[in-house]
Amino acid sequence: MDTRAFKRSLHHSERYNRRGFGLGEEVAGSLQTAYQSDLIASLRTNGHELREGRLTVRLAEAFGFCWGVERAVAMAYETRRHYPSERIWITNEIIHNPSVNDHLRAMDVQFIAVEDGVKDFSEVGTGDVVILPAFGATVQEMQLLNERGCHIVDTTCPWVSKVWNTVEKHKKHAFTSIIHGKVKHEETLATSSFAGTYLVVLDLAEAQMVCDYILGKGDRDTFMARFERACSPGFDPDRDLIRLGVANQTTMLKSETEEIGRLFERTLLQRFGPAEINEHFLAFNTICDATQERQDAMFSLVDEPLDLLVVIGGFNSSNTTHLQEIAVSRGIRSFHIDTPERIGPGNRIEHKPLGSGLEVEAPFLPEGPIRVGLTSGASTPDRVVEDVIRRLIELSEA
Repeated sequence: MDTRAFKRSLHHSERYNRRGFGLGEEVAGSLQTAYQSDLIASLRTNGHELREGRLTVRLAEAFGFCWGVERAVAMAYETRRHYPSERIWITNEIIHNPSVNDHLRAMDVQFIAVEDGVKDFSEVGTGDVVILPAFGATVQEMQLLNERGCHIVDTTCPWVSKVWNTVEKHKKHAFTSIIHGKVKHEETLATSSFAGTYLVVLDLAEAQMVCDYILGKGDRDTFMARFERACSPGFDPDRDLIRLGVANQTTMLKSETEEIGRLFERTLLQRFGPAEINEHFLAFNTICDATQERQDAMFSLVDEPLDLLVVIGGFNSSNTTHLQEIAVSRGIRSFHIDTPERIGPGNRIEHKPLGSGLEVEAPFLPEGPIRVGLTSGASTPDRVVEDVIRRLIELSEA
């Protein structure tokens, strides 16, 4: 499928909208009430620190809603205002934050059902309005909705679209796209649908396995068993690992994406030599600015003296999980929560450690003066951060 041609055709359709409806002022009040916080605004302009009794809260310099998320949520609110009586669907969560998605459900926005990882579009009919979330939708989903005669409101973050353009360039020049991402994540699924030949690697360890194979150190059957669910149909490692381009899920850890890119470049240099490298390797910067800013701010925060650190964001939020990874890598006592209700009552917290299920820890706050670091993923509203701070204050005063 010529995905570029399909996108051009879709973008010229009268039933497609990716610019909003000019109703920003009309929905501003609802957005402010639901998501903004005077307390957080004050902290942002006063050193990112709050002291209350024995508790000191130190906020990261960059955290919470990014521009792409704000845009997506605002467009969803505008869509409900523009289509007051039509059925409105979202192909997945608008962003990975439970409170935001619950607000949309309360506005009678419906979410496409998913069973065994497969979305069920059977209830979506001609004339229905369908919102594509901030991390995008697959080209096959867009095609289905367009053929069904739906009105499509596309809130895909421009940074995600930039990655799509990158893998389309790989496809045009017959390069295999190496996508650094989580193979089942909605953004990676969307990106791979725009690619030609592709292989998804989760981390540096998987990238090293691929590079070992390129240098003749791997076994084909072992390789295919590891990556059979992470590659394009008909993928042949002996044929398709010769000309490579690197792209990424925009919410992955920046430093790891960069190291993966360098690893593939060194590997192809070793195999083909410097004179031929441009025929075998393409590199584009597809790291999201907002993701990078929040990770950089987290690295600065963990350098400060902290007793513990709280990371706020959806448990299925990739960018939030990577913030937690930074805290864990520094050995800081840290807790990933998705809502303020995970804290208390009593001196307890329900949280999700990396790679495991929910756990309860009590006592949570130690005795005496305490300094708590705090950050949140790009899908977390300031109002949620405020509510977490207020619960921390309550616990410290108990």
